[in-house]
Order: sequence, then C-alpha cells, then structure tokens
Amino acid sequence: MADPATRIVGLVALYDSADELIRAAEKVRDAGYRKWDCHTPYPVHGLDDAMGLKASPVPYFTLGAGFVGVAVGLLLTGGLNTLHYPIYIGGKALFSWQAYVPIYFEMFVLLAALATMGAMLFLCGLGRWHSPLHDSGVMELVTTDRFAIVLDSTDAKYREADARALLAATGSRDIRPLAEQEDDGEII
Repeated sequence: MADPATRIVGLVALYDSADELIRAAEKVRDAGYRKWDCHTPYPVHGLDDAMGLKASPVPYFTLGAGFVGVAVGLLLTGGLNTLHYPIYIGGKALFSWQAYVPIYFEMFVLLAALATMGAMLFLCGLGRWHSPLHDSGVMELVTTDRFAIVLDSTDAKYREADARALLAATGSRDIRPLAEQEDDGEII
C-alpha cells in the first residue's frame, strides 16, 4: 500500500518569549491575515488585542438562553397552576410565582449552561477530531516553553513565500511547514 500523500496546510513560526509572540502577532494582524492563530503554554495578557480579536459572543448566548429558561419555567408553573390544575385554597391566587423561584433559577442555569456548551462547540470549531498540529510535534514544544503562530494556507492572502518572509521578519528563527496527511479513503 502506498504512503498517504501530504499537503501543506500552513506555516508555523516558533518564538521563545511571550513578548516576541505579541510583537509578531501585531505584525501578522497588520499584514491583513484573517485565518491564523497563536498557541501558548499559558495565558498571555494582551494577546487578544495584539491579534485584533473581538469580544466573544458566547455571553450573549448564555444570557439569552438563561432568560428563555426563566420564561419556560414561568410558562410551565403558571400554565399548570392556572390552566390545567387550578386549585382554589383559602382565597389565594391561582398563580403565586414566589413559590417557584427555585424552579426559575434552575431553568435559567440549565439552559444557560447548555447554550454555553453549544455556543463553544459551534463558535470555537471544537467538533474537529484531528488537527495537523498534533502530528507536527509543534504542540509538544508549545505546551512546555515555546510560543507559536500558525498561518492557515486557506487564507486569501496566503502565499507561502510571502508568509515565510513575514514570519522571518517578525523575528522567528524556527519556521516550519505544517503538513497534513491525505488518506485515500481506505479503511485500514
């Protein structure tokens, strides 16, 4: 059986410090690249700004779903008490919402948590089973003491020679092609 073919899916530049990475990220952002990412062994303050990232929309999904949960709780408890099973006791109102505050809170938390998980899976692209970074050996370095920028070859601005020159101009001394193996569809 023939070896699977490989194709270049991007370039990886490695850096020795967080400050170098931030300066490099600013240069890549200013160069106009849209499909690229930074990888660090720990959170780096200021990297989001250097990359030009906007605020995440996940909190809006969370809050919106939480309020939907409260509305569902109100409809369930109110509908059951007033429409389906009305019980008149001692002249009290059919729907006394104060008794069901724990239900509203729990519905808020439940739907907010589910929406947060769903939004993270969708917006962060977490459904991908495999990344070429795992086979490249780069993540072994990044999870210990190195910092990386990955330029994706599907970016409209990407030309390998230009991208390599840009990464070299940012101060990276270790620029590697990121290859992905293409299988021929056979089950092994």
